[in-house]
Amino acid sequence: MGQRHETGGTEGVKEEMRYTIVIEESPANFAVYAPDLPGCVATGATREEAVSEMRRAILFHIESLREHGEPVPEPHCTATIVDVAAAR
Repeated sequence: MGQRHETGGTEGVKEEMRYTIVIEESPANFAVYAPDLPGCVATGATREEAVSEMRRAILFHIESLREHGEPVPEPHCTATIVDVAAAR
């Protein structure tokens, strides 16, 4: 999380937020959700399309929260991959 200044001073300051997303592959497409943003989901025919759609969905979700005077959840979820030996 950080801030990016588009101009000098404080006007034009945009807050950058990094949300963890989970990508699930199904036989038909890819589905994506953000654990920190309940109800914010997207799908796509490819992994790349699903991620792109999710980026748009997150922006729309945050915009809607702000328009309705609701708080925007801070990102706090993280993810990692764990390797385990599978018994055969």
